[in-house]
Amino acid sequence: MSVFNTSEVEISTFFLVGIPGMEHAHIWVSIPICFVYLLAILGNCTILFFIKTETSLHEPMYYFLSMLAFSDLGLSISSLPTMLRIFLFNATGISPDACFAQEFFIHGFSAMESSVLFIMCMDRLIAIYSPLRYTSILASARVFKIGLVSAIKSILLVFPFPFILKRLKFCRKSLLSHSYCLHQDVMKLACSDNKVNVIYGLFVALTAMLDLMCISVSYTWILKIVLGIASHKGRLKVLNTCISHTCAVLIFYVPVITLAIIHRFAKNASPVVRVIVADTFLLVPPLMNPIVYSVKSQQIRNLILTKLCKRQG
Repeated sequence: MSVFNTSEVEISTFFLVGIPGMEHAHIWVSIPICFVYLLAILGNCTILFFIKTETSLHEPMYYFLSMLAFSDLGLSISSLPTMLRIFLFNATGISPDACFAQEFFIHGFSAMESSVLFIMCMDRLIAIYSPLRYTSILASARVFKIGLVSAIKSILLVFPFPFILKRLKFCRKSLLSHSYCLHQDVMKLACSDNKVNVIYGLFVALTAMLDLMCISVSYTWILKIVLGIASHKGRLKVLNTCISHTCAVLIFYVPVITLAIIHRFAKNASPVVRVIVADTFLLVPPLMNPIVYSVKSQQIRNLILTKLCKRQG
């Protein structure tokens, strides 16, 4: 079946891609992908379970971690259907409405993760700058409001995406560049004017970059406070509280920025590179964040080890 429609009749199906040139090996590629999805969903559900059930984790930092786990879980579940259909069954077709719905959820949970990473950075800044007032500043009610505002902001930010895509006409090209639907990828296929999509897509991207800039400024402030601590041991102790969050920021933003650069400046880049970077953006953060926080957070690590020891006993 041809994936291009050269007539002016509006197309009814988009076609996603697996790994170009490796279609014959998709069934083998699906094994590690399924394993990664399983670990990511299990890991984030475990984090959410412990934070909900263990009173020792009912603290602002862990509430924010539960928000991060929730957004990671959403990212995994949003991309799971098309990724598995492609690599397990070589089924690449997707209807426009399903595609628009998927890109809404993927961009929505991505925006939520970006916001949560900024909030977590502010949490660390408050804990280091004003430790005595930390619990009063970040009371449970305020944490709940911050999380609710973050979620509403993320939804409202990407809410127009499906509608501004719906108004476009797709009549010539139907082959997308990734294993799932992204706004910037879909809008390029349009045979009608997509200026509104380009402008609004740029606005959403700049919003994410604003989160990253605020995180950078916050860490500059944190470093300034750390350098003012006299003892070497004290500096290491303070910096150690930020390592998990720093890893989460790098794990999330490095693939996002790399993918944006490829879309904008490396249009002739190998399709394989583009697909691998795009898949990394959705597969790696949900997998690695629970691992990083389980390793670096002594409370979570001890709870997991205690549960494991009880089962073995």
